[in-house]
Amino acid sequence: MSESKITMTSSRPYLVRAFNEWVLDNDCTPYIVVDAGIQGVQVPTEHVANGQIVLNISPGAVRGLVIGNGAIEFSARFGGVPMQVFIPLQAVMAIYAKENGEGMVFGSEPGSPDPDGSGDKAPASQSADERPSGRPTLKVVK
Repeated sequence: MSESKITMTSSRPYLVRAFNEWVLDNDCTPYIVVDAGIQGVQVPTEHVANGQIVLNISPGAVRGLVIGNGAIEFSARFGGVPMQVFIPLQAVMAIYAKENGEGMVFGSEPGSPDPDGSGDKAPASQSADERPSGRPTLKVVK
């Protein structure tokens, strides 16, 4: 096997799609936490608090949901006003079930900007000192 570095695409879109399906399969409501300060994010700014917005992406709340490899897109009504929402995947900080909080909080990936901008604010209910530090490692167990 070659020692050359293989560049992988971001795992975030695959994980967001998988967690969305998992939450829906368990009859729960998928919510995403979005960093509204990331370039390209198009969300209703009047609902942004502390630089973040929490969005319900269940089939009853949105129309035309597409979770692509680069962005999440859908249309929804906010206060009765229709809006097309566009969220680059690196802006998704977490996806979880509204009913029990189960889901996933995303950290930064190599080559992408830190999703929370500065590392000093924690998404959802996880504090900065609870986050793992350093690079993950895998160990082969025989």
